[in-house]
Amino acid sequence: MSHSDSTTEASAGAGQPETLKRVMGPKLLLLFIVGDILGTGVYALTGEVAGQVGGAGWAPVILAFAVALVTAFSYMELVTKYPNAAGAALYTHKAFGVHFVTFLVAFAVLSSGITSASTASNVFAANMVAGFGWDLSGTGIMWIALGFLAVVAAINLRGVGESVWFNVVLTLIELSGLLLVIVVGCFALGAGSADFSRVMIFETADDKGVFLAITGATSLAFFSMVGFEDSVNMVEETKDPKVFPKIMLTGLSITGVIYVLVSLVAVAAVPIGKLSESETPLLEVVRAGAPGVPIDLIFPFMTMFAVANSALINMLMASRLLYGMSKQNVLPPVFGKVLKGRRSPWVSIVFTTLIAFVLIIAVTTLLPDTVTASLGGTTSLLLLAVFAVVNVAVLVLRKKPVEHEHFKAPTYLPWIGLFTCAFLVGPWARLDELIQYQIAVALIGIGVVLWVITWFWNRSVKGASTKFRNPEELS
Repeated sequence: MSHSDSTTEASAGAGQPETLKRVMGPKLLLLFIVGDILGTGVYALTGEVAGQVGGAGWAPVILAFAVALVTAFSYMELVTKYPNAAGAALYTHKAFGVHFVTFLVAFAVLSSGITSASTASNVFAANMVAGFGWDLSGTGIMWIALGFLAVVAAINLRGVGESVWFNVVLTLIELSGLLLVIVVGCFALGAGSADFSRVMIFETADDKGVFLAITGATSLAFFSMVGFEDSVNMVEETKDPKVFPKIMLTGLSITGVIYVLVSLVAVAAVPIGKLSESETPLLEVVRAGAPGVPIDLIFPFMTMFAVANSALINMLMASRLLYGMSKQNVLPPVFGKVLKGRRSPWVSIVFTTLIAFVLIIAVTTLLPDTVTASLGGTTSLLLLAVFAVVNVAVLVLRKKPVEHEHFKAPTYLPWIGLFTCAFLVGPWARLDELIQYQIAVALIGIGVVLWVITWFWNRSVKGASTKFRNPEELS
């Protein structure tokens, strides 16, 4: 799973507003959306999901896909109605016009980027340990994850202009890794070394009821589906924004099919207990499915490459969004400071990296056996809350028509999206009880404290109000 950060190009004519170059046709947009969705979740949490429901690990994946698909319809309507690269915060602002609510949504998106990057860093570290055959404990993996995040911060400080074509290359690597898992799994089935009957066995973990097990697993599997919402940030770079609905549906469908196939072959090739306990579940599938072929020597590094991109893009998004809110005067102006020459927002980069450090250290200390699941689950929690707000926004904005034609979702879908997203935010959908709420509340709490500090600063020093001047420029 990955968030995207669009780069702007100044218009050639003096006095003209900055615009984005429209370079993306349907095929390139499709690859970008697929690449946005593919990533850390499926590589890291396939075993954890199976551990909650047994061989029927494909069922929560299908349910998570259905929830994402319903919400995607709301995004499709809003992105064609308001073709600006600002996403959920913009839609919230246009719907409700309450600056603090807009801030909370924007900071929740920012926080989800930090938790997602932290998850990716932990997965990167676990695969590095497996790839080099090191004998390291959870603490050792933590230090590698922190070192990797420091490298990401250094790259971010140097200044990275994300290339769409570079994203395509990384997408093909991510896709190749998952297709390799599917092929190896099918080969194992054909050779008789896999047990396909396991995919129909439903077993709940820790004697949980069926309802709680499926709900919790679905919420966790949802982390694999996020990313489609970030594609709206590319609307200003798409040659024909009207193709967005069709391409987004196609991209979601492709990833959904791949995820279900991966889930099926994973539980067929590897016993559930071994799969759920592994930090690198798909590596276990490759090892079991092709024991005589040294694919398992390469696969950890393919995974590292795939999740490294997710971490970089998410930390880029988080730091730039923090910078953007500072420039909107809703966060302290110090976050708007940039390096001379590089022009990268160094205070925002350092701040978001330090938060990620604290997250990884705290979760590794408290829950060393479920670091990836806890951080990934928190990402899902934050984004499900944002998606619930977006589903309300699309209904409210039906009362505010625009002059141009745009896609319109069937009215019942935003309602379904609202209730399903809100339902999956509930405590019954959390596998590790309070930790995900604690992380989410702590992150949003940091944002609220910064907002209050800014409010007092603006009021006492500047004599100005604290509000978004131009939410379209948040991205």
